[in-house]
Amino acid sequence: MSSHISFRVNGVTITRDVEPTTLLVDFLRQDLALTGTHVGCDTGQCGACTVHLDGHAIKSCNMLAVQANGREVTTIEGIASPDGTLHPMQLAFKQCHGLQCGFCTPGMVMSAIDLVQNHKAETEAKIRDSLDGNFCRCTGYHNIIKAVVAGGQAMKA
Repeated sequence: MSSHISFRVNGVTITRDVEPTTLLVDFLRQDLALTGTHVGCDTGQCGACTVHLDGHAIKSCNMLAVQANGREVTTIEGIASPDGTLHPMQLAFKQCHGLQCGFCTPGMVMSAIDLVQNHKAETEAKIRDSLDGNFCRCTGYHNIIKAVVAGGQAMKA
């Protein structure tokens, strides 16, 4: 039996019937074609599926779509300006070479925005510790940390 849900995704109200066992990550990717949210581990360990729920980073592979009912979800597709201007954190990742293959990048960017906005992660040590739940197999994290610092400074400017 399906459940009726309604919530906002990237500023647009979405109303659908979903199976109660549908994961939020699957709903975003399959039903809404928001494929920037990646599925990496299916266990909540890698962070590739990170999105914002009511302004806070969550791992969407650990949440059912029905749990988002009445709430606000923001994916990587929803953080750039409507005119296509990159979010300051996206721009920092680009400028600081904080990406390689790009698979982890959307989750890293979403986590980084949350770190700056909600957790005041400003030092390299705090950022490194706070990104513990996001895995990157390509970069070694050095440029990711630089990008979070630069993006945080740009977000405050």
